[in-house]
Amino acid sequence: MPGQAIRLDPAIASQAAFRAVMDAMSHPGEVRTFATTVRAPAPLNPAAAAVACALMDFETPVWLDGPLAAAPEFVTWLRFETGAPVVAAADAATFAVIADPLAMPSFSAFALGSHDYPDRSVTLLVQVERFGEGEPMRLSGPGLARPRGFSATPLPADFIARLHVNRALFPRGVDIILASDDAVAALPRSVRVKRESD
Repeated sequence: MPGQAIRLDPAIASQAAFRAVMDAMSHPGEVRTFATTVRAPAPLNPAAAAVACALMDFETPVWLDGPLAAAPEFVTWLRFETGAPVVAAADAATFAVIADPLAMPSFSAFALGSHDYPDRSVTLLVQVERFGEGEPMRLSGPGLARPRGFSATPLPADFIARLHVNRALFPRGVDIILASDDAVAALPRSVRVKRESD
């Protein structure tokens, strides 16, 4: 009916988030917008909540940053919606959810995989306010036919330096999914990054 809000079936919403993340991982720095009806308790935004529901389950230990770990309603919601066990040690996690990117721990605090088992590393799900703002960076590497400009805010002041170190560890290292309210972008460990001004 005209004027009636469209509510996505939860399974369809989860599939949309999953496709958006897979597309984003295949095309680093490309922002993928998608619709979702997933709503988590504060402080997690809707797109990050949808990604959590799409990717996490009872076999994926999750580490939560300070604002999320201190929000009991959110922790209860995450456990109910995904079944994922919440772990206290960052390096024991398969996923890490970060609501406050400016206070994000060093990547070395997380599981980085090994040369024999590079898949035994963490994926960081990082909440941001918006894409297209913040320090401009230039991305290149697999999935990019030509270099691509990218920015998001807020991110740590040393974020580009962290990405340089992360790329040097390849095939080890972390994969990063950034999520605003209604979109995601990814920075897989294979991406090469430099400042736009360099």
